[in-house]
This record gives sequence, structure tokens and C-alpha cells, in this order.
Amino acid sequence: MRLQLQQPTLFFTKFPKPQICSFTTMATMPNSSGEADSTTNPNSQNDLQNLQNYPVPLSPRPPLISKDIELSRAMSAKSNSFFGLPRPDVIYQDQWFVVVNKPQGWYCERVFESVPMALCECDSAESGSPPELHLANRLDRDTSGVMLITKSHKVASKMVKEFTDHKVTKTYIALCVGPAPKWEKITIKSGHGRSKFGAYRVYAASDVGRVLPGGSMVKDMETSFEVLSINGQGSFKERSEFRKDEENTVVVEEKAVTDSDVKKDEVVVRAYPRNGRTHQIRLHCQYLGIPIIGDVKYEGVKEWKGKSYDGHELHAESLSFEHPVTGLPVTFCAPLPLWASQALQQ
Repeated sequence: MRLQLQQPTLFFTKFPKPQICSFTTMATMPNSSGEADSTTNPNSQNDLQNLQNYPVPLSPRPPLISKDIELSRAMSAKSNSFFGLPRPDVIYQDQWFVVVNKPQGWYCERVFESVPMALCECDSAESGSPPELHLANRLDRDTSGVMLITKSHKVASKMVKEFTDHKVTKTYIALCVGPAPKWEKITIKSGHGRSKFGAYRVYAASDVGRVLPGGSMVKDMETSFEVLSINGQGSFKERSEFRKDEENTVVVEEKAVTDSDVKKDEVVVRAYPRNGRTHQIRLHCQYLGIPIIGDVKYEGVKEWKGKSYDGHELHAESLSFEHPVTGLPVTFCAPLPLWASQALQQ
């Protein structure tokens, strides 16, 4: 007798499609990032007043060359017609959750679509109604690591609340290039936002709540960092509860000052984002002067030590939260990718 496997039901949350940023400034409007530009030529006193009322981003625009590179990477990811999640990439599963290790270079939706087949392979001996799968957290296309999927509407709604209430602790590992930090641990607080057709940018913490062109609003974002290694000197440290040092907290109110001629080092950091803003860690690494390798959108180098990178080196290491059903604390970890193991001499 042949066992008929029922496919789990997938539930997608509709997210806005990525837009290709245009950096052409219209004659009487603020540019795509919401910053008044030298080419802007307001036709009236009202236009000038409107420009002056918008918050000014404190991080630079994406380099023009990044547009073509990002488009090429996006097309490459979309052209991959088939993706089967390998069994070892299913980190954990029970009656409420599936936890997978998302590979670099794949959109979350593509990985999510492959989960039912992986579950059928894992649960070929089980019967009953198929689960209703929901994507609980999202990772950027080129970010690898922990991706959480729930198996019911009830658990999904509880996890949405836990993420919204900042009750989920997340850690990431990033490989960066820039001058060696003088700090071992640091916390950075800033604003985060983008205008209607702009790229995400860092804004002053005092701009939180102000409206940007297009109607969106500057939101707060906070990330803590600890240095794990500089130029291979250092080692992997076990995750621990990050205790903020108020004396080493940066509240962003002005543009960062960087020296392009300074010596560049290879820096591995662990990031603890308090929020879940889009590109949060990437933006804060850029602001601190240590952009992530391969992250051309935020000034990261595409080539380093003779190697060319097809994506940014950022890994979602862990998720910790209170189980929405049992109430017990749980932590899910993804194995370090090869680049992280090599950089940390694992």
C-alpha cells in the first residue's frame, strides 16, 4: 500500500515588491531619498519651505554602480527555477514550528515554497491533516541563517505579537571591512526611513516621528555590536545576554566622519538588533565605518583579498523567545557559514 502525502498549505504575507531606486531629482521636488539636492530648483517659496521641513538623511546615497550590481544579483536569484531545501538545513521541527537554515542568495519566498517537500521527506511515516505554514521572520536575499516558520494560524499570530513587542532576541554575524574599531562593544541608536521611491537611510534619532516625502515616517532603530575578531585575531564567543554600556552608546544626530585613506581591516562582529527595521544591521555597520563585505548598496567592498563577492556576508545566527504554546524559553541557532568559520578560525 502506497502512502499518499498531503502537501502543507502555504500562507504568504503580502510584502511590497522591491523597487529599483532612481536617483534622478525632479526640478521642484525633494530627491528620492528625501534630501534637498543641489540640482533642486524650487519654483516658489512654498516649494523651498517644503524642502526645508523634511528630515535630512545622515548616511550617503547608494553608489550609482550598486544599482547595476543589485539588479544583476536579483535577476540571478529569480532565474533559479528550482530550489530544494536539503534535509540538513531543517534545523528543528515539532508540531508548532519548522526552523530552517536559509542559504545565501535565495529569496525567503523561494525557500518557504520548498519547505512542504522537505517536511514530506521528514514526516513520510506520519498521517493527518497538513499544517498551515506561515513565514514568521524575513531575511534579505543575501542574508543566510535562521528562518522561523509556524504551522498554524494561532501560533503565527502569537509570534507576530512577540516580534512586535520586541520579545524576540536575535543575533547576527557580519564580516566587515573598515578601520579596526576602538570599541569592543557599542550600541547605536538612530532614525530609519526612506521616502516614497528612495533607499533606506540613517536619520537622526531626534527625527523619529517626522514625515518623509511620500508620507512614510522616520522610525527608531537600535543595534548593539561586539567585536569577535580583527584580521583573524580573535575567536568565536558564545552568545550571551548583551548588557548595554550607556557610556559607549552612540545617539546619532549628525553625519559620520570617515577617512577613505585610512587602513582597512577585516572585522567580524556580532550584532544584536533591538528592532527589525529593513537593512538595519547593514545601515548601522555603514554608519560605524565598517560596511559589510559584498554589501555594495551600503558602501561595502565587492572585492577583498583577491576574492569577488556575489552577496553580502551577513548571517542570522540565532532566535530566542518564549514558546507561544508551552511558555518555555527556546533558542534556535543556525550553523556558521564557511566564511564565518574561516574568519573566526573555527
